[in-house]
Amino acid sequence: MLNTKGLFIVLLNIGIQFISNAQEGIDYTAKDFIKTVQFSGLQKNDGFPIVALGEKFRLKFDDLNSDEADYYYRFSFYNHDWTQSTLFKNEFLEGFDNLRIDKYTTSFNTLQTYTHYQLELPNNNIQFKVSGNYVLEVYSNDDELVFSRRFCIYDPQASIQAGVFRTQNMDRFKTHQSVHFTIIPNNISFRNPKENINVVLLQNQQWDRMITDLKPQYFNGRAIEYRYEFPSQFEGGNEYFYFDTKDLRITTPNISYINRASLYESYLNIDIPRLYYDYEYAPDINGKYEIRNIMVPGNSDTEADYGYVYFSLASDYNLNEEEIFIYGNFNAYELNDQNKMYYNPALEIYEGLLLLKQGFYNYKYIMKSGSQLKKNAISDSHALTENDYQVLVYYRNIGMQYDALIGVGKANSFELQN
Repeated sequence: MLNTKGLFIVLLNIGIQFISNAQEGIDYTAKDFIKTVQFSGLQKNDGFPIVALGEKFRLKFDDLNSDEADYYYRFSFYNHDWTQSTLFKNEFLEGFDNLRIDKYTTSFNTLQTYTHYQLELPNNNIQFKVSGNYVLEVYSNDDELVFSRRFCIYDPQASIQAGVFRTQNMDRFKTHQSVHFTIIPNNISFRNPKENINVVLLQNQQWDRMITDLKPQYFNGRAIEYRYEFPSQFEGGNEYFYFDTKDLRITTPNISYINRASLYESYLNIDIPRLYYDYEYAPDINGKYEIRNIMVPGNSDTEADYGYVYFSLASDYNLNEEEIFIYGNFNAYELNDQNKMYYNPALEIYEGLLLLKQGFYNYKYIMKSGSQLKKNAISDSHALTENDYQVLVYYRNIGMQYDALIGVGKANSFELQN
């Protein structure tokens, strides 16, 4: 088993402790019977929608109560830093919200019955007038918040060229990645860009470690250059663990045992903290998941079943103030009692249990101490890790009362540059 003293020393040497900059409660699931909230563009399974103005995107979710309840949706508008905007609703919406989600279907031939809901946006009832940061809130018939999710709409007035580089600081050369980017205006003239442009950098579309407050460094003709060394650095992290429950009757890689009870139960292999291993490339989908089912070929939205998944992390130590969570897009990276792990001294492992819909899942283990989030204290960090990066560029022109999202840049560390 793992050595307690050795692991403790390594954890201390990780050094960097990430503090969440995202606003708590924006991506929030208030009811535990709501599962598998999928919110993305129509063409791609993203962690959350980042779509062009007028482009369609879709919300899907399941209600395990399976009573075909009525749900209603509303929208809020936010500034670049996710503080509440001063715009009135009719200034960013065309039409009316607080409308009922009228597309729903009861599951078919599943052990766990559920009602599956879908909402496509924009639609005949609602259009979005401006670009920027939005939050979709879903309420019950009793006007109780059920869950909320953020999304971004951009109006492409600028092009963003981005790349991922190794850091020049030798202390971080093997562990961190730095994002460099250039903003090229298309049909817009920037006024006072140092004050009116705001940039947000995301790693794998996760808001719990966004980087903001970057000021332009260089002006190259009309282009604006951001080539920071330290302020735009992220820990590279490590590749995600994965499992596939597309067929609940058989074991697949990383699933050691299957049991059929009231629902299927999948027992994953015991995971070992990767602090003790060199980096190994393993293809992943950077924390996301995809619903699929081959047991009963058909519509996975309503014919994929739910099952219990047992997680275990090897360890021979008991944490004091720290907590360990199972981390992934399956719950919008929210940390709560449902995905918290508990120590089993008899087996010297941390254990967790999740009720998940059939599919392919990425996950990792993270550590939290108070408000400090240590995303790589268990998985370790490597500069060679494959990550997706998003560069969101907001502009508030003179006289405007909101932060318009004028461009989105993307880069991947698979093409890491020195």
